Amino acid sequence: MSAAKEYRRIKHTIDSYESRLQDIGEEVFQKTPSIGGWSYSEVYFHIFDASILALQTIEECIEGKGEVKPTAFIVKMILFFGSLPPGKKYKAPKRLAERLRKIDKNEALILIKQFRKELDEAHPKISKANKNIKTRHPRMGYLNAFQWLRFMEIHLNHHLKQLMRIDKSF
Repeated sequence: MSAAKEYRRIKHTIDSYESRLQDIGEEVFQKTPSIGGWSYSEVYFHIFDASILALQTIEECIEGKGEVKPTAFIVKMILFFGSLPPGKKYKAPKRLAERLRKIDKNEALILIKQFRKELDEAHPKISKANKNIKTRHPRMGYLNAFQWLRFMEIHLNHHLKQLMRIDKSF
């Protein structure tokens, strides 16, 4: 898969997040679901905060600031199949969990716009990045710029499924 195709897929997924946001009332957006776990607000903060941080890491790869390290076989499989292994509940890495907070819908829109802008700026450089230069993801190990982009798409889709579970709880 090409960086251009991943970019288009991510843009489409962002459109889904933005569309869903319009359909959620502010009170419900803030409310912790009866099934427990994160509110819509926390999911939106996490996914766009994590994605913006991932773009910063992609920039490090593009600038050659990473390391030459192998990517684990299981991670290559996740990237190939395009989803995290099913049947497991994943916890956010400690660094991201510590940043987690509730935001309002306007703040969510601001994060979405910031992410779109930074993605648009990074996109043309990703395919030119050295594939051997990688930076460390806290759970996935070492990823190059394109692998980070691919993981970002997988992560965005993973949390769309979480939003669907929250939908069903209300």
